[in-house]
Amino acid sequence: MNRNNKLITKWQDEQALQRFQLIAPLQDESLDPDKKLVLRRRIAAENNLSDKTIKRYDEAYRSDGFEGLKPKSRQSHNNGTLPDNFEELLQEAIQLRKEIPTRSVETLIEILELEGRVAPGVLKRSTLQRHLYKAGFGSSHLATFQEARESSSKRFCMPNRMMLLQGDIKYGPYLPIGKDGKLVRTYLSSAIDDHSRMVLASRFYDNQEEAIVEDTFRNVILKYGAFDKCYFDNGTQYIATQLKISLAKLSIRIRHAPIKSGKSKGKIEKFHQVVDQYIAEAKAKKINSLEDLNKYWAIYLDEYYHQSAHKGIAEYYRSLGVDVPSSGITPYQEFTRDTRPLTFIDTSVVNEAFLHHEKRKVDKGACISFQGRKYETRPSLIGFNVEIAYDPMASEIITVSYPGMEPFQAHPLKIGKYCAQKSELPVSMQAVEPETSRLLDALEKRHHESRQHRADAISFGGYKKEVGSDV
Repeated sequence: MNRNNKLITKWQDEQALQRFQLIAPLQDESLDPDKKLVLRRRIAAENNLSDKTIKRYDEAYRSDGFEGLKPKSRQSHNNGTLPDNFEELLQEAIQLRKEIPTRSVETLIEILELEGRVAPGVLKRSTLQRHLYKAGFGSSHLATFQEARESSSKRFCMPNRMMLLQGDIKYGPYLPIGKDGKLVRTYLSSAIDDHSRMVLASRFYDNQEEAIVEDTFRNVILKYGAFDKCYFDNGTQYIATQLKISLAKLSIRIRHAPIKSGKSKGKIEKFHQVVDQYIAEAKAKKINSLEDLNKYWAIYLDEYYHQSAHKGIAEYYRSLGVDVPSSGITPYQEFTRDTRPLTFIDTSVVNEAFLHHEKRKVDKGACISFQGRKYETRPSLIGFNVEIAYDPMASEIITVSYPGMEPFQAHPLKIGKYCAQKSELPVSMQAVEPETSRLLDALEKRHHESRQHRADAISFGGYKKEVGSDV
């Protein structure tokens, strides 16, 4: 077997293996026809393939086994006038064009000649151009493909609820927020279920910080349970490390849309048209508080958007050959009738996952600084570094942790009219009334020992004198 045939065989085996991995779940003989159909469609949707393709793979495997999954090899291009290694040269030319689509056929031939893959003058421009075109890599093919990539994206829809959520932030109206009544821009953070188009969390905020996105998805999980993954653009709020950590703790994956590819987030962009309608109604209602803006928004979602037939849902089912009622299907109907069970998580686990954690050093007043304020801790922690945990949406509540100590809440330091009573020191740090001076006692003992040593030395010297006189 020559090198080219080995490459083809390897490619066929790899393709067959990939196809088998796709249809492996369908080989369960205990599946009834209806469940198998649902599973097959799910596999197709998750891998951006048609239902017919997955069905064809399944039938080929049942008929001819693993061999049936191997793609057919192309017929040889060699008609007696081409170089013996033409198939290899064609693959190399395709690779060169993939690397830089604007390379001309002449450039491709020149590179192959310079690399010593073919002798100069053997490979003709017209011949290579014809075979590149047949293989789908002509210059016109690549130009069309590139234009399609820049102008549109493949449409997709998850087959079940809570498989994928899309999130985004949209500008809201200006409202007089604060004591001075200054107009402040509001921002709407939303999370929408990709399959049913049901809005699982959506709220207006007076800022567009990372915390509002965390709050949105925490509310989703607390109300509806965990979901598989979420789909975001590349805004700073959605690439923040804390959001990734929080969702990862709950085994939720994050996917980001291609840069400058707004159409890939078409579902939530379409939903934003509904938001524009509401904002127009809110202006007519003369809403002038954030509380009322969210109050009527919740009513608008529940009573209007969720109860209105959605064209996108009907289009999805018609694409699968499923009949749709003449009245259509609403987001609420589609979400509630889905057979995929909701997976709820303990509230404490969810809240812990979304807490922020930082380090702080306790000063000599047993306080820590946080967001421009002082918080009281405990005197026994003076000089130590502690860990604080807090909810960015309620940052006035801080939990302090230190090894070997039960976590506790720190409270803001209050400065009253008079000096506060000094905090009582722990027993281990309190002063003890001495019974004596241990320093003076130790010096007295050493002094006594020194005098005794000197007395002994004098006595020994006299003894030596007496002994010498006798001699």
